[in-house]
Amino acid sequence: MRERERYRIERDSLGEVRVPEEALYGAQTQRAVENFPLGDRALPPRFIHALGLIKAAAARANAALGRLEPERAAAIAEAAEAVARGEHDHHFPVSVFQTGSGTSSNMNANEVIASLAGRRLGGPVHPNDEVNRGQSSNDVIPTAIHLGAALALRQLLLPALAELAAGVERRAGELAGVVKTGRTHLMDALPLSLGQELGAWAQLVRADMARFEGIMPRLLLIAQGGTAVGTGLNAHPGFARQFAGELARATGLPFQPAADAFAAISSQDTAVELSGLLRVASTTLGKIAEDLRWMNSGPLAGLGEIRLPALQPGSSIMPGKVNPVIPEAVLMACIQVAGRDHAVALAGRSGNFQLNTMLPLIADNLLRSIELLAGAARLLAEKAIAGFTVDRERLEAALARNPILVTALNERLGYEQGAAIARRAYAEKRPVLDVAAEMTDIPRDELARLLDPGALTGTRVEKEKDE
Repeated sequence: MRERERYRIERDSLGEVRVPEEALYGAQTQRAVENFPLGDRALPPRFIHALGLIKAAAARANAALGRLEPERAAAIAEAAEAVARGEHDHHFPVSVFQTGSGTSSNMNANEVIASLAGRRLGGPVHPNDEVNRGQSSNDVIPTAIHLGAALALRQLLLPALAELAAGVERRAGELAGVVKTGRTHLMDALPLSLGQELGAWAQLVRADMARFEGIMPRLLLIAQGGTAVGTGLNAHPGFARQFAGELARATGLPFQPAADAFAAISSQDTAVELSGLLRVASTTLGKIAEDLRWMNSGPLAGLGEIRLPALQPGSSIMPGKVNPVIPEAVLMACIQVAGRDHAVALAGRSGNFQLNTMLPLIADNLLRSIELLAGAARLLAEKAIAGFTVDRERLEAALARNPILVTALNERLGYEQGAAIARRAYAEKRPVLDVAAEMTDIPRDELARLLDPGALTGTRVEKEKDE
């Protein structure tokens, strides 16, 4: 009795299946749940929401082309839009590690939407013949990858990177006149301003944003309409274009049918390209996080140039210790993105003949990397960049002892004499100005002008011009 209350019997072409009573899905989804007990990770919600948008657009396209009765199409579209809004995420239990075409997830969506539409209509809706009309998993899943990624870039990652770039630029402006010792090979080098250092970070982030904008036209080309192998069999001849128009209206993004459906179904090169761009962006965020961690090191025995906000105790045994937790969290996220990119690249090679058969893996890694990078960018902006303070006295003290300033005298003295001055300044731990005054006949006031760190960065000259 208890078992009858918990399960119902569903049927598909292979026979009967027991399905949880409360589940909106049917037999094919349940078979996938039982067949693929690989981990506990389902595809990300953004991918499920993309499937909902696709099914709604397909229903409306089929109705417009006379392939689906308007009332039934409306019920399917309304149900699909509820899926797209995330109202039924818990009814999508299929593992990422499933059939390589993603057929199980496509059927999961078809069955859930059919159940919901059937409730609206007061009678059965067929998941294959109606919800999936004019479609195949082979064009639905590649379209969902492009759609999910394009929306995630627009809604998550690009705004997060813009926030980070703006935050870095704001701090760069505030710190434009603060001069510090530059470092190459982690060793003392010529001076620069903190504004210049942070300005470089902002430029790197802006360049990443431009790369993502550059791939968007290729993401907006979709496989839908190619059905199983690219021929479009079982779809109306006008379905691809009608569908793209419906999807564009629903999302505000100008989706278009791919010029060659065979290529769009058999290859995931655009997804692989996007994954590579995510890896590039992860190196940018990682570089910023590493620089912040080094600049914050100490506070006594390290560089101690800045102080990151103290967010939590840093040790379970050492009282008073505070660690650079935000840069470390961001660095781990960046490493994760790099690892996922490798998985996507390997999966992208599995486009044997007419179909790539690693589509769920590509979708999962791509969308999760976008979400992770967006979170990392916001975390850096809000909890590291916005709140760090600068130890100006420490920066000035290090600058005064920096023998590399002697590089400014190369044209007057030559490299060899400059090296001798630098070696003596290092050995005696004295300011290079004092040593140069003793070892050259250049007047001290002229040396002070030539060795002025602010002048070497160009910031003094720019300030004088502005005034």
